[in-house]
Amino acid sequence: MRAWRSADPGRAPAERSPDPDPVTAKRPRIGFVGAGHVGTALAVAFQGADWPIGGAASRSPERRREFERLVPSAVTVEAPAGLLDLVDILFVTVPDDAIPGVVADLRLYSGQAIVHTSGLLPSTVLEPALAAGCAAASFHPLVAFADVDRAVAAMRGASIALEGDEQLVAVLAGLAESIGARPVRVETAGKAAYHIAAVLAAGGLIGLFEAIATVARGAGLDEAGALAVYAPLARQALSNAERLGLQRALTGPIARGDAGTVEEHLAALRRLAPEVLGPYLALAMAQLAVAERRGGLTPEAAARLRGLLANDDGSGSM
Repeated sequence: MRAWRSADPGRAPAERSPDPDPVTAKRPRIGFVGAGHVGTALAVAFQGADWPIGGAASRSPERRREFERLVPSAVTVEAPAGLLDLVDILFVTVPDDAIPGVVADLRLYSGQAIVHTSGLLPSTVLEPALAAGCAAASFHPLVAFADVDRAVAAMRGASIALEGDEQLVAVLAGLAESIGARPVRVETAGKAAYHIAAVLAAGGLIGLFEAIATVARGAGLDEAGALAVYAPLARQALSNAERLGLQRALTGPIARGDAGTVEEHLAALRRLAPEVLGPYLALAMAQLAVAERRGGLTPEAAARLRGLLANDDGSGSM
C-alpha cells in the first residue's frame, strides 16, 4: 500500500501523531462518524479481528455510552472533528442523505483516509473532506443491520462492496477478509445498479413477504403463521437458485405454463387482496421471462400467460 501522507503546507501532520506513517507502519486506527447499528456493528467486528478502534462521534449520549460499552478501548465525542486526532481511517456510518453535511464540516489531515458505508453513493462524495495525500473509498456490507449482534454474526461470509482509491480499497479488502467477509470490487459507474439489486434482495424480500402475509390472511394465517409456513419454501427456492441457477430452480404454474391456475390466482387476488395484484403481476412476468429463456413452454402457453398478465391492470379489471 502506498503512503497516503504527503506534504501539505496548510497542515502540520506531525502534530497529530508521533508515528510518521501509522497507516503503513501498522494496522490503522479506525474511527466512526455515527454510532448507530452500522457503525457500532462494524466497530465490534473490527475490534474482534484486532483492528484498533480509536473512537466514534455521535450526537446521542445513549449511543455513545452503548458504543463505549461494546468497544471499551474507544473514545467517544459529540462532534466528528474531535476524532481527527485519534484515527487514521474515518468511517462515515450515517444515513446517505447526511453524508454531504458531515463531509462539509471535515477536512482530514494529510495521510488520513475517509470511507463511507453507502451502497449508492460513490466515494467522490467524500472529496470535500480531503486534504493533499488523503484517500477516499466506500465500504458497503451486504448485511441487514436491524440488530447489532445479528449483524456482527452475519458479516462472516457476507459480501462487502468496495469502491474508490485503489490503495485504500486494497487495505479495506484486507479488513473485510479479516472479519470473515468477502470483498467485492464495484466500479463507481455501477454503484446505482449494485445498490438497487441489494435493496431488492433485502428490503424487497421483506416487501415480498409482506405481500405473502397479506394473501395468507385469506387462508386464516397471521403474520407469524405465514412466515412459519412460507419461509422454509423460500429458503429452499433460494438454495436451489444458488446451486442450480435461476432457470433450473424455477417451479410453479408459470414454469409449467399453467395459465388456468394463474387466471384463478388473479381472480382470487382481486377478491381477497387487490393491493397484492401489482406485485404478483410484476413477479409473474419476471418468472415468465426466466421460463422462456429455459425453454419448454410452448409458444401458445407463453402467449396465453403473457396475455393474462398484460391485460390485468392491477385495479381489478381485465
